[in-house]
Amino acid sequence: MSDFVSSGWALYVAAIVVGGLVFCVGVLLGAARHKVIRDAQGNIDKTTGHVWDGDLQELNNPLPRWWLMLFIITLVFAVAYLFMYPGLGDNKGSLNWSSAGQYNDEIKKAKATEDQVYAKFKTASVEDIARDPQAHEIGQRLFLNNCAACHGSDARGAKGFPNLTDKDWLYGGTPEKIIETLTNGRQGQMPVMAAAVGGAEEVSQVANYVLSLSGSAHNSIKAQLGREKFQACAACHGADGKGNQAMGAPNLTDKIWLHGWGEGAIMEMVNKGKLNVMPAQKDRYTPEQIKVLAAYVWGMSNAPQTAQGESGDKKQ
Repeated sequence: MSDFVSSGWALYVAAIVVGGLVFCVGVLLGAARHKVIRDAQGNIDKTTGHVWDGDLQELNNPLPRWWLMLFIITLVFAVAYLFMYPGLGDNKGSLNWSSAGQYNDEIKKAKATEDQVYAKFKTASVEDIARDPQAHEIGQRLFLNNCAACHGSDARGAKGFPNLTDKDWLYGGTPEKIIETLTNGRQGQMPVMAAAVGGAEEVSQVANYVLSLSGSAHNSIKAQLGREKFQACAACHGADGKGNQAMGAPNLTDKIWLHGWGEGAIMEMVNKGKLNVMPAQKDRYTPEQIKVLAAYVWGMSNAPQTAQGESGDKKQ
């Protein structure tokens, strides 16, 4: 593969380009030097002198003058282009232009325009940004371009992806916490708890107890037996099952189920555990963009114009 990146290829390309131009110039000069052919009577012969099959003659019709001039102009343009822009191998041209340089210039211009747009949001609070119509439009576009793939275009989430329109937050729903989540990401882990709880029957009892905490349909006898065994889960979810936002442990007393509802879904979580990752956005977005995006997300469950009523099955 080293042969394809050697300097010899630049000379090879330059030779082809120059050779092509020289050939075109040669064709023009050759055509210009074509002599007029006259027949025995002195009349101009409009053929090339080639005859086939006794009577088929090749006519010598010159190009229209305007067409010829365009051909010449094209050659002059090609020479001027190669002088100003890179086209002869690794020659950079008199203007020192490059596609990478143009790209960087466009990025700088776009960044300058972007900075002007975000300047007024830099010192504003998230609450004020959430009420700004322009910021709302920008935040919505940022959300749709990057967050909707997981949380849905309406931000109501899906199984394994939190609903952002209610007030149920794993790590806290304050503007500061949302910014922290967007900036650094989150990695939530539910460890495998089957061994700590006991056998399959004990896991079933704990699952029914968890269902009872939210008033969901459950087996009351199993739930009663599972109360004591739930203590193995209390370190994260709390003795009352209301969760712990500092650890990202969900509240088990509401009817919001991130990874599925029912005895089977809860038993699977206890037996297999779960690792959920929210990717960090600090390398993708600027702090100002993250702030506007956080305001949009916060506004969906707090601002009056985007307030959402809570329901019991949003994360089913």
